[in-house]
Amino acid sequence: MTGSRSCARVVGLALLAAAAGASRAPAQHLPDLVTTDALRICADPGNMPFSSRRGEGFESRIAAIIADELKVKLRSYWLTQGPGFVRNTLGSGLCDVIVGSAFGSEQVQNTNPYYRSAYVLVTRGGELSGVARLDDPRLKGRRIGVVAGTPPVNRMGEVGLVGTMRAYAPYLFDPDRPHETVAGQIVADLAAGGLDAAVLWGPAAGWLARQSGVPMEVVPLLQEPDRPSMTYRIAMAVRPNENDWKRILNTALRKRRAEIEAVLRDYAVPLLDEEENRPLPAEGKP
Repeated sequence: MTGSRSCARVVGLALLAAAAGASRAPAQHLPDLVTTDALRICADPGNMPFSSRRGEGFESRIAAIIADELKVKLRSYWLTQGPGFVRNTLGSGLCDVIVGSAFGSEQVQNTNPYYRSAYVLVTRGGELSGVARLDDPRLKGRRIGVVAGTPPVNRMGEVGLVGTMRAYAPYLFDPDRPHETVAGQIVADLAAGGLDAAVLWGPAAGWLARQSGVPMEVVPLLQEPDRPSMTYRIAMAVRPNENDWKRILNTALRKRRAEIEAVLRDYAVPLLDEEENRPLPAEGKP
């Protein structure tokens, strides 16, 4: 997703109405930084299963769905996830939306959430088959991979798992690394037998486990205390005060909800009920 920075101004009511999906919508005024001829997104070029420069990943596919709904082309800009990502993307005017953002993030304004998921425990089954809580005695003394600084680390400390926990640095800077993400490295180590289990963000873990070539169980951690939270609602992020732009995106998300959910399921994202702490039933099932 490459291209020069574009700061086109608002070009009129007709295009805005089309983008909003409402032919008789009242006049709206988008901030000058928001383009009206393209959906400009910023994403990580090597962050599967979320996004990739090849256009793969569920966030890339969801962005394409929204662009189609808005009747505009998709224009993507790449920046590796890390410190300063929001500042250097939305904050600089490089793009107008980040497709995946934890609902309630303070640096941005969020759309309505379009899915809810959880941290998960990933194992190769066996003696750990069916473990669904971090305080399960079967996890004592096990080598458990986790990304340093993520919410499960605190909980693992509370239940006495720190001694054998293996915390991986959250960012990999080695250009010759065998795996493009830290989560990918952790799942590979689990598949190779270097770890007994892993605690990872579910939307990454589901796809990585499926791609590992080794049978794995992915169990959402839905029985943990509320603090630290293990479940999160995910929305799109726009700049603060871009209320009309947020509403346009909310309309598109609502209209294409079924297609978005299908994409998430294609990538083995553990989906949770919006209100209750339970898995979302498969489509067509009670």
